[in-house]
Amino acid sequence: MTARIYQRPKNAMQSGNALTDKWVLEFVPAEAKRPDPLMGWAGSGDTQQQLQLKFDRCEEAQAYATRYGIDARVQASPPRRLKIQAYADNFR
Repeated sequence: MTARIYQRPKNAMQSGNALTDKWVLEFVPAEAKRPDPLMGWAGSGDTQQQLQLKFDRCEEAQAYATRYGIDARVQASPPRRLKIQAYADNFR
């Protein structure tokens, strides 16, 4: 089992920082999705893709992964860059 641990980035459409402080452990898909012959919906037999575990700290997610023998790698979150400008700068 392979997983990745990352911190959810801020959505471009939100102004607040809700849910950006949580760390997520997400399993890497073991098999590719294929279309269902009857309906055409995409699906696979890998049920671990549906699982997302949320933790308060990165260390907690790493401890969980080592406790259950999950090979997990941590993805660093991109640095937050603030573009500070005045509202009047939009009209120059």
